[in-house]
Amino acid sequence: MTDPELDAALARAADPATDPVRALRALAAWLRPARGESPDAAAHYALLVARLEDDAAAAAVLRVQVARLFGERRLVSFFAESGILPPTGFFTELGRIVAHRLLPELPDERSLRDALGQIFDRRDDWAWLQALPHEDSRRLWTVLGGQSMPDHPRVTAALDQLLEALLVLAYRIGGMDAEAEFTRLGAAFTDSAVHFRAVAGEAQRFVDALRARLADPVAPATDERQLLVLVDQCRQLLERARRASMRLGTSLRLTYLLRRSAQSLRRIETLAALLAAWLRPEARADALEAWLGLMRETLAAESRRGSLREHLAGGAALLALRVTDNAAKTGEHYVAESPRELAHMWRAAMGAGAIIAVLALLKIFASKLDLPPAGVATAYSLIYGLGFVLIYMLHLVIATKQPAMTAQTIANRLGELKAGRQLDLAPVVDLIVAVTRTQFAAILGNVVLAVPTAIGVALLLRWLHGGPVIDLGKAAYLLSDVNPLSWAPWYAAIAGFFLFLSGVLSGYFDNWATYARVGARVARLRWLRWVAGRERAARVGDYMENHLGGLMGNFLFGCMLGSAGVFGAFLGLPIDIRHIAFASANVGYALAAFDFALPWTALAWAALGVAVIGAINLAVSFTLALRMAIKARGVTFTQTRELLRALWRRFRAQPASFFVAPRGAPPSS
Repeated sequence: MTDPELDAALARAADPATDPVRALRALAAWLRPARGESPDAAAHYALLVARLEDDAAAAAVLRVQVARLFGERRLVSFFAESGILPPTGFFTELGRIVAHRLLPELPDERSLRDALGQIFDRRDDWAWLQALPHEDSRRLWTVLGGQSMPDHPRVTAALDQLLEALLVLAYRIGGMDAEAEFTRLGAAFTDSAVHFRAVAGEAQRFVDALRARLADPVAPATDERQLLVLVDQCRQLLERARRASMRLGTSLRLTYLLRRSAQSLRRIETLAALLAAWLRPEARADALEAWLGLMRETLAAESRRGSLREHLAGGAALLALRVTDNAAKTGEHYVAESPRELAHMWRAAMGAGAIIAVLALLKIFASKLDLPPAGVATAYSLIYGLGFVLIYMLHLVIATKQPAMTAQTIANRLGELKAGRQLDLAPVVDLIVAVTRTQFAAILGNVVLAVPTAIGVALLLRWLHGGPVIDLGKAAYLLSDVNPLSWAPWYAAIAGFFLFLSGVLSGYFDNWATYARVGARVARLRWLRWVAGRERAARVGDYMENHLGGLMGNFLFGCMLGSAGVFGAFLGLPIDIRHIAFASANVGYALAAFDFALPWTALAWAALGVAVIGAINLAVSFTLALRMAIKARGVTFTQTRELLRALWRRFRAQPASFFVAPRGAPPSS
């Protein structure tokens, strides 16, 4: 089967005067799917591979052009930097991208990175490149020299630059122990940092031996195995550093360094596998696999190198990674595994529901004050914020705070799965079931006590003052607030976003408190020592360090809820909030104001509205938190359908487990 456009591209490549960049660019244009059409690059790719396997002359032409592309250009930056976080840092790289958008840089065809940028010159090329079948790629590179490529003269000429790239990466790793950020992780880490320098030394010996072998085929050679052992030790050391940063706190720079170092170690392994093909013929199959992975990774990185959106998304992922581990640890406290833990969750949620009923009444009273908009926002924010802080300090639970935390725990569990043909989904199913019953208990606990508490408070105040707490007009307004056909679902989504954001803020302040050693610094405050004494000041410092995230997250969440409506009114936009616990309490006050004379249809409609508000609160906060946590951890989960089937099987077999903890279940650690 032939294709006229493919024939034309191969004929152009056969002209010795054609530059390989232009020849391969024409071939990429033929492979690229047309805009607005379904991706057909895979079909073109399969056709190209079949053509090269059947046409030795065409394969030879393309082999020469690919060899020229790699043999006539600078490769060090491509192998040592493409697909790896830049050394300049996030904001410097952001400035570069913006500057080049305003005034495009001149490409340097002598650099392989810029040459590839001209071949794949569209920003979305990485998408269809990533979708190309792996088996077809293996066949293509086998035709182009997968087995004989190491002996090709032009490719052999590029070997020295490959060796230099390995040394660049190794010495970059070797200097890791000099980074000041690592000194905060303790002596146990810094004393082990000698492994970083050992990688540089072993890489130098490996490169020197390989160069000697290339100059003299009978010279002894040092294989890559010892280098890979040291790389693995460094990877374990980085994992220890990451875990230490969870305990001691981290900074954006430390997170950036750990991610970049892990990428550099993976690249050293890849280059070592490629170089091993020059030492042992039996290693060429592994070298081909390493090459396929490298090309897939680097082509995607180069295609997105100038993308402002991708850079900002990557920075957001780094920021998320900085805080999600702390949020995940907090989320573990919101999962009830045993009946005892579930009973405790019921009690904590019911206590919070009672307090929320009082807060809802305080907000109703505040709405009657003659205050300017700023005063209204301040009053509402203090009522919400200080109330949430009180609930937190009493170790009570607001149901809608759970999803933003438990989503981090689920993402953490997904990241711990061992990859294989089929992932073991049982631990994730167990966790989701536990989260579901815990969330169910918290929601009902909040609502079950918020409504009767509101009714009881309203009746008590009526008895004390001889009149209703709120008039019928206000009661009707409170019922209209939960109308599911009004703006209530949209306002519930805004509250869900604030719930997600408060979870992020909690993780941020937890991390900052540990990293900045807030406890020790608070204990050194002179006025606090003078008022409370040295010992109590130390206890206050410990409390602040251990609970700053919860305190600030809850207070700022209250400020968001309290100021959203005023902000929306100021802008003339539909911005407000609806929260299930407060909505249920308001229904209780309205019911008491109408002296329980509401028709059952109005009650059913209000109950439906409260349920819709709660569902949207939970769904929005959980979805956003799970998405952020998965992206931050770089988790790739492709078995969503299988997970849903497993959950359905569990529900059919054990429906009660979604609502009641099984007896004999061990408490979560």
